Amino acid sequence: MAGLLLAASFPKISIAGFAWVAPGFILLTAIGKPPRQTFRIGYVAGLANFLASLYWLLLIPVKGFPILGWIVLGAFLALGTGLWVWLSWKFYPAKLDGEGAGAPLENLGAQFFSVPWASRTMWTISCAATWVAVEMVQARIFGGFPWNLLASSQYKLVPLIQIASITGIYGVSFLVGWTSVSFLCAGVLIVRKPALRSGWIGEIILPALAVIVIYGTGWQKIMKPARPSPEITVALVQPSIPQTLIWDTNQNSIRFEQLLRLSSQAVTNKPDVMFWPEGAIPEMVRYDPATHDAVTSFARKHKVWMIVGSDDAEPHPGTAPDEEPDFFNSSFLVSPSGILVERYKKRNLVMFGEYIPLLRWLPFLKYVTPIQAGFTPGDKVVPFKMPDLNVNVSVLICFEDTFPQLVREYVFDDTDFLVNLTNDGWFGESSAQWQHAVAALFRTVENGVPLVRCSNNGLTCWIDSFGRLRDKGSTGGVYGKGFLIARIPVLNPNETRVATFYRLHGDVFGWACVALAILRWAQVSISTRRTK
Repeated sequence: MAGLLLAASFPKISIAGFAWVAPGFILLTAIGKPPRQTFRIGYVAGLANFLASLYWLLLIPVKGFPILGWIVLGAFLALGTGLWVWLSWKFYPAKLDGEGAGAPLENLGAQFFSVPWASRTMWTISCAATWVAVEMVQARIFGGFPWNLLASSQYKLVPLIQIASITGIYGVSFLVGWTSVSFLCAGVLIVRKPALRSGWIGEIILPALAVIVIYGTGWQKIMKPARPSPEITVALVQPSIPQTLIWDTNQNSIRFEQLLRLSSQAVTNKPDVMFWPEGAIPEMVRYDPATHDAVTSFARKHKVWMIVGSDDAEPHPGTAPDEEPDFFNSSFLVSPSGILVERYKKRNLVMFGEYIPLLRWLPFLKYVTPIQAGFTPGDKVVPFKMPDLNVNVSVLICFEDTFPQLVREYVFDDTDFLVNLTNDGWFGESSAQWQHAVAALFRTVENGVPLVRCSNNGLTCWIDSFGRLRDKGSTGGVYGKGFLIARIPVLNPNETRVATFYRLHGDVFGWACVALAILRWAQVSISTRRTK
């Protein structure tokens, strides 16, 4: 139940308050249990959380793979929750033994409060740091999957999440986790000493003060009058192409014509830049003459810049011309004169969606995944510069915008805004689209830069530099066909963007939490050996 409570804190249910109590409840269920059982309890809670919140993996229109991927991914991510519960109780500075107790919580309460307040407080901080350490690993291991981190549940509390400009998203996770474990201490004290009416306040006073200070500082930040800045008009086309049609080559011409019709409607609003999402163009824009002519002619006819998603290919270095080339998931900048000015190749690929790991040694894997081959990752950031608009942007493709450590590399002093071209049509009308947008939302706060999202299906929108969702949904709604016209603020001529602490220094806070967790584990391990 505690795991399901945590799952309900994420979109679309989005009851943010559940995240402030769920980690504490998970620890409570394991209080006084043997080490193996604490891990098992944490694992079950994590499994419930991830299977419930990632249910949309079952909607991928591929036979066999969705349920296998859903179970494997949920089972793998749940290891982190199990490890967190095991380490948290291992770190507690007193032995808690609940066996043989007639009234377990009362007896455990006596043991729990046999340690000083300062030691319990350090324990709550250690628990929060360990939660962050687990998230840091989740964001990096096997390519990383920084999805539904604890902080993501708090995206509506805009003042609170401003701390991410210093600590990254992990600072918000730390604050929520610290408060939740402190609530556990307060709850145990209330059960242990119900007559002590205000004693529980001491258990939560420090995280409560931290929340108040951080929220107040964030409120002042977002209420500060904005400096006048120019704006550009953008058109974001959302074709809402079902994934089954994207895979059906017989439908290529039909869906491309629909994309052009939507774009013709959108261009009547005189946008400066038009965006097409990932997966919208059925053929390679660089190599298919009809596609190339249609895209470049559209740009010339309407005198509009275009940023479009398209597959691409080029010979692998050192191979013969007749050998299989490298394929890339790419985006292109098209000038108003109809020239393909720049190309960006996606750097962080989706495992089993865009590449198959260990395929050389395990060739059978291609028969149980949605793809038979894969893309090659790009190797660099490519800013898209539009000189006549005095606008510079950086493009991210698909779930690249969920990686804090990656996105900061895309922001430069003259970056006006980030762009995400994505295809969330894999998952029907589910919560995946919302969870993706919320994960991306924190990149704007971390780097102090807006983000424009053009999605095949889902939250086509833009997010301001404070993490506020703007203009959600196209003319066809969140999941339907349509387009969105938005005004995006850009830098003044010769103005440079003020760098946030996070953009300059990255995950200093996150790595500090990793270091603290390792030090506590080492300290406890050494202490245990000495007592044997």
